[in-house]
Amino acid sequence: MPRTQEENERIRKAAKENICSAAMEIFIEKGYHGAAIDDIAKRAGVSKGLMYNYYKGKEELLAEMVNKRIEEIKHVMQTAAALESPTDQLMHIIDGALNNVKRRPKEYKFYLHLQTQPEEDKVLSQYSQMLNDAMAEQFEIQCGMFAMLGGAESRIRSLYFSSTLHGTMLMLSTYPDKYPVDEIKEHIIRQFCGRITG
Repeated sequence: MPRTQEENERIRKAAKENICSAAMEIFIEKGYHGAAIDDIAKRAGVSKGLMYNYYKGKEELLAEMVNKRIEEIKHVMQTAAALESPTDQLMHIIDGALNNVKRRPKEYKFYLHLQTQPEEDKVLSQYSQMLNDAMAEQFEIQCGMFAMLGGAESRIRSLYFSSTLHGTMLMLSTYPDKYPVDEIKEHIIRQFCGRITG
């Protein structure tokens, strides 16, 4: 009995996710330029031919990863923006950011490294710019949350919040098993949201 269109789509999606996951592991281990298609196919457990059936090459894989990362960032911010109070909005951003790094510390470091690529690297710098533009766009939404909180210099306070949160994310990704993330999280919430979670 032939497979349905839905089954084919499910198999295709699972195969693409498997290849992307393998590519991320290889990019983290060897860097983008040091990664070979052979390594990615082997890690994914697929033939090169099948892999090329889904992706033209490693740059297309990187593009998909970056777009997925941008969608994750947007999702956290849009979900936060849909909440009623700015305090709850900021707490959602804190939770979303720190939980993401806690689950995937190496991926966070990969994207952070990607955001700091030199302009001379013609391949990576364009994806660096995409990530930075997406972050800047979401920062503007966050500034609106701080404006709703009231008080002077809401934009500076939003920037300070981002700096604090990103510093925490970097520390957590560097020392994933030793960093006291829950205690630090409580301090961030107390400082920016005016309360401690139970």
